[in-house]
Amino acid sequence: MTIRVLLADDDEAIRSAYRIILDAQPDIEVVNEAADGEAALALAERLRPDVILADIRMPRLDGLELTRRLGGEFRVVVVTTFDLDEYVHEAIRAGAAGFLLKRSGPALLTEAVRSAVAGDALISPQITVRLLRRLSGGAPQRAAGGRAAERPQAGPVEELTAREKEIARLVADGATNAEIAAELFISAGTVKNHLASVQRKLGARNRVGIAAWAWESGA
Repeated sequence: MTIRVLLADDDEAIRSAYRIILDAQPDIEVVNEAADGEAALALAERLRPDVILADIRMPRLDGLELTRRLGGEFRVVVVTTFDLDEYVHEAIRAGAAGFLLKRSGPALLTEAVRSAVAGDALISPQITVRLLRRLSGGAPQRAAGGRAAERPQAGPVEELTAREKEIARLVADGATNAEIAAELFISAGTVKNHLASVQRKLGARNRVGIAAWAWESGA
């Protein structure tokens, strides 16, 4: 299967670099580009891409708002120059299927696209540990406007079972579905069923939200 990707960034040079990197992959195709969030929104609805790579700071509609509007229906990987915890947190809350820094490099960019399609959301390693530590108790960094990000709720909507908590901890450690299945001696299908139940009980939009809950709650 060819993964169809839409690029959304107001920097033409960045879009060109992404296209070169992604189109060089045998299983990835860039289907179009957008220079602002409104254009990306329209193209997403028309082209139905598998993954959208969205910059945070774009004219007309920023990447976070674009993710809020599309995150429930599309896999949006947020890519940014700005290493701020508030942005990461808000992207997760909006339903992002990954969060990358632009300096992460070509290998991580392609891995993030493939991970989004597989349901294994990826966050740049440079910020993962710091983010999770902050979610477990520290105060988030503030962006230029000085507004702190809202913390995710610590308690689930419905209590998780012991097995579901175990799976949530493994997700927080960065384990894939296959790795969780091997660790717990269960099938990959059973893992998916458990994850679906965990997401429902936590009100999490994806496995990044599960990881955030696990770290904040100390599960």
